[in-house]
Amino acid sequence: MRTLHVLSVASEAFPLVKTGGLADVVGALPIALAREQVVVRTMLPGYPAVMAAIGDAGIVHEYPALLGGRARLRSASAGGLDLLVLDAPHLYARPGDPYSGPDGWGFADNALRFAALARAAADVGQGRAGTFVPDVVHAHDWQAGLAPAYLHYDGGPRPGTVMTVHNLAFQGRFDGLTLDDIGLPWHAWSIEGVEYYGAIGYLKAGLRLADRITTVSPTYAAEIRTPGGGMGLDGLLRYRANALSGILNGIDDDVWNPATDARLPSRFDAAHRAARGANRNALRARMGLAATPGAPLFGVVSRFSWQKGMDLVLDAIPTLLAGGAQLAVLGTGDAGLEGAFADAARAHPGRVAAHIGYDEDLAHLMQAGADAIMVPSRFEPCGLTQMCALRYGALPVVSRVGGLADTVVDANDAAVAAGVATGVQFSPVTSDQFAFAVGRTLALWKDPPRWRRLQARAMATDVSWRHSAQQYAKLYRDLVASRA
Repeated sequence: MRTLHVLSVASEAFPLVKTGGLADVVGALPIALAREQVVVRTMLPGYPAVMAAIGDAGIVHEYPALLGGRARLRSASAGGLDLLVLDAPHLYARPGDPYSGPDGWGFADNALRFAALARAAADVGQGRAGTFVPDVVHAHDWQAGLAPAYLHYDGGPRPGTVMTVHNLAFQGRFDGLTLDDIGLPWHAWSIEGVEYYGAIGYLKAGLRLADRITTVSPTYAAEIRTPGGGMGLDGLLRYRANALSGILNGIDDDVWNPATDARLPSRFDAAHRAARGANRNALRARMGLAATPGAPLFGVVSRFSWQKGMDLVLDAIPTLLAGGAQLAVLGTGDAGLEGAFADAARAHPGRVAAHIGYDEDLAHLMQAGADAIMVPSRFEPCGLTQMCALRYGALPVVSRVGGLADTVVDANDAAVAAGVATGVQFSPVTSDQFAFAVGRTLALWKDPPRWRRLQARAMATDVSWRHSAQQYAKLYRDLVASRA
């Protein structure tokens, strides 16, 4: 079996730059693929944090003018990844969020910023930029969606292309942008190309023109082919159903390992779960919750948005409090939800606490100290929070959608009797059904032997990248073979 070479193209990758789960996936998958004889180079924009990490890295290609300014492609290794970094100060040398300014609105030139990333990826794919020539170019989300389009319209020999959808809600649609601005031919402006409801659709372009499409869980792959889940792209995804597959995400089980996690005051494993108690105490102290022995502690680690069902968590607070539970919330996002959680914490001191913002150390402590982690998303392509919860023995309470449905086994009587249950699911995604799921979880808590069995089974769940990396490697090899 020969070694395959893959160029992974994305707008973020942990630990160099992260705004969400995309970064975790892009950062972890190359390490898992190395065991499958797949060598990955990851292409990233040259944001300030990335440039600081790579230092004075070698230049492998220069652009006298790339969508408005001079740019260089640099080769480096940082954060455990082999990188190609697009050093284009006119596009990326901006502090703060990689996608938006201080006002929270996306940068006005995001269309050019991420077209440049895709253009550089296509050049690497065709052997025009340095010595690394991949067998496959793997584009992640809309920010890389034009890479398959450039390779398609450039003509001539090219590598295979894969487009992965991490969240179909974010599509990269840009009005008023001419094809000349981004260097695509006029015949690309069609329903068979990059045109999307009278605009240019970056994600749509990748979905239409890539050789293969993946998304991050089997259930989500089915959901996005329906009018309810397809967000305007379900017709295209049904048309390309033979090219579409769902490959479940994993987590980096070295980073997320309670037995070795240096962020925890008390490390533990499945055989020594009693040591979790010290983390629960530390979490209560950190969040200002009362030291109440016997009270179950529910946690939330989430972006505050309608998609994530955070309004349902607010609605469930009376059920939690009536059941004697406490609630710790970590997250940021919608200003109205931030204010509502802050208000709830003020209204119920010692029982409800909210940390507005993101803190990686606190995120690890939440997983290690909470008894249950709530993920009531209205849609969820995969979700990583519930996988971390399983690994750390915090029972997930999740909606039955997307990757949540694929990773958590509901603790119904049959599943509990069979010894396979790992958490609590609910459907449909309504306040009443979520409150009922919270009530079921409280009832399980009151049966300590049953709770301990569920917790042990949860921690035994394989949430690593091993199986998924094998699926990606097979996808790449099948694609390369089909183009031979």
